Amino acid sequence: MSGPEIFVIIIVILVLFGADKLPEMARSFGKGMREFRKATDDIRREIETSTSEIRREFTETADSIKKEVTDITDSVTRDVNEISDNITKEVSEITGSIEKEISSVSDSIERDVNEISGNTGGEVSGVSESISGDAAARPDDVSGAENVNEETAGIKKTSEDSASGDYYEYTD
Repeated sequence: MSGPEIFVIIIVILVLFGADKLPEMARSFGKGMREFRKATDDIRREIETSTSEIRREFTETADSIKKEVTDITDSVTRDVNEISDNITKEVSEITGSIEKEISSVSDSIERDVNEISGNTGGEVSGVSESISGDAAARPDDVSGAENVNEETAGIKKTSEDSASGDYYEYTD
C-alpha cells in the first residue's frame, strides 16, 4: 500500500469510529499482528521439526541400507574367496595326483626298458627313444607306410601308421 491509500483508510476509520477509538484500534491491530506473527513462527517451527524428524528417519534408513549392502557384499566376497580357495586346492591335488601317476608310469617304463636291456645283453638300441615318443628317432617314411616291421635283438616293432602309434611285441 502506498501513502495516499493508507491516509484514505485512516480518514475512513476516523469518520466511522471517531478519534477516541483510533488508539484502541491501533493496539488491537498491533496485537493481531503479533498473534499472526506468533502463529506463523509456530507453523514454521512445526514444519522444521517435522522435516527434521523425516530427515533423521531418512538418514537412518539410508545408513541401514548401506550397512545391509555392505554386509551382503562382504558375505558374497567371503563365499567367492572360499570357493576359489577350494577350487585351487582341488586343482592342486589333482595336478599332484596326475604328476605322481606320470612319474610312476615313467619309472615303470624305464624299469621295463632296463629289464629288456639287461635280458638282451645291452643290444637294444633306440628303444627308449621310441617309447618316449621322440620324433627324431622315427623314420620319415613311416607316415605313409601301411605296415613297418623292424626286428632288433628280439624286439619286433610294428607300426600300422603314424596316427595309430607304435606297438611293440617282445619275442625271444
